[in-house]
Amino acid sequence: MQEVATTGGSILPYLIYAGGGLLTLLVIGLIIARLYKRASKEIGFVRTGFGGEKVVINGGALVLPVFHETMPVNMNTVRLAVERKNADALITLDRLRIDVKAEFYVRVKPDSQSIATAAQTLGMRTMNPDALKELVEGKFVDALRSVAAGMTMNQLHEQRAEFVQKVQQVSSADLAMNGLELESVSLTGLDQTSIEHFNANNAFDAEGLTKLTEQIELRKKARNDIEQDTRVQIETKNLEAERQSFLIGRDTEFARLEQEREIELKRAAQASEVAQEQALRTREADQARIEAKREIDNSQIQADRTVKEAQIAQQQALELARQEQQIAVQNKSREESQSRAEADKARAAAVVAEEQVATAREAERAAIGVKVQAEAEKAAAADRAEAARLVAEGEAEAAKLRAEADRVRFEVEAAGQRAVNEAANILSSDQVSLQTKLALLKVLPEVIREAAKPMEAIDSIKIVQVDGLTSGGNGGAGAASGGGGGSENGGNLADSAVAAALRYRAQAP
Repeated sequence: MQEVATTGGSILPYLIYAGGGLLTLLVIGLIIARLYKRASKEIGFVRTGFGGEKVVINGGALVLPVFHETMPVNMNTVRLAVERKNADALITLDRLRIDVKAEFYVRVKPDSQSIATAAQTLGMRTMNPDALKELVEGKFVDALRSVAAGMTMNQLHEQRAEFVQKVQQVSSADLAMNGLELESVSLTGLDQTSIEHFNANNAFDAEGLTKLTEQIELRKKARNDIEQDTRVQIETKNLEAERQSFLIGRDTEFARLEQEREIELKRAAQASEVAQEQALRTREADQARIEAKREIDNSQIQADRTVKEAQIAQQQALELARQEQQIAVQNKSREESQSRAEADKARAAAVVAEEQVATAREAERAAIGVKVQAEAEKAAAADRAEAARLVAEGEAEAAKLRAEADRVRFEVEAAGQRAVNEAANILSSDQVSLQTKLALLKVLPEVIREAAKPMEAIDSIKIVQVDGLTSGGNGGAGAASGGGGGSENGGNLADSAVAAALRYRAQAP
């Protein structure tokens, strides 16, 4: 029991020493951890003070208060945008102003010397991009102006890569003095400055304004020339297109008309063939009908000729018998003529008076009839004309057939007339005289009517015949008595009647 207590008393001091040492180590560790400062990929730092300057990039260092001071350095790439426009625009080699917007990508060069330089020259500005821009912007603007002054506006526009490269070369040396390096430059904006920002009192602007105005006007003229040429070309092309369209339309219309003409010609040819065929068939039918009618007419004409010849022979025989009878009657009447002379004279006077009255009455009726007939004829003339036209068309074909029939009939009639004439030529002079007197008796009323026409205008007449008074009466009596003997003295009955009628004297009432 005593040995155990002795052993426990000897271990306790060791444990106290061990715990004290451990506590000391723990405190030292905490102090070191508290005072140890690490650098990251994004931020490095520079420690100054006890022990001298130390640049820490990828590691750490103890920073003892009072003894050490640290300066953080931003290792990230920073975008610094620089813009110059309007009155602050860049002036090019050809004295024109350009608005430029460029973006500079800068960072602290990752080496101890550059980090120390950046910490020394820039301080905390590396942690603030706006403050950094405020410090280095002048360098960037100077680089932009110096490079732009050596290039024309067209070169700046066409050779952007060269412009950016020159800016980067010019600004790199200045940035290196601050421990910075320029990764790249982006020219995000490049355009001509608006003309109202040119100062006409500035020598550079005046020269650039003159050149710009000249170029603008030249471009306006060129643009106008191009626009007008384009308009003329467009109108010319449109005109050519319309002309081609019209030509195509015309050719199309011509083709259509030609096709229609060919169709009409074909249709007309077919119609003509059909009409010719129909006409041929009609003509054949008409010819057959005409032939049949001609045969019938020939048969009829032959029959009529036979009948006519028989009638003529019969008429010749009858005429001979009649003429012989007339000769006998004439001889008998000659014996009786003297006894009837007085009676004939009185009858002649009565006939004359009656004929004169009848003539006046017939003249009046004839005048009225003529007037009425004229009106009727006038109204019917148009109808007859149209009817005549239709009849003429209808009879045109029949006329041909009738002509043939007439020719045959005329031959028959001519033969009959020759026979009559031959029979008349063999008559005696007494028979001829008898025929003449008979013909005169037929026309005697007309002769008296024509002789009495001058008296139609007289309202009334009185016919006075006084026999036995002077020579006039004797003359009248002689005429009356001579009426019967007129024939014996070489006159005829008609002459005696006319002479007796004309010897009446008209006495006014």
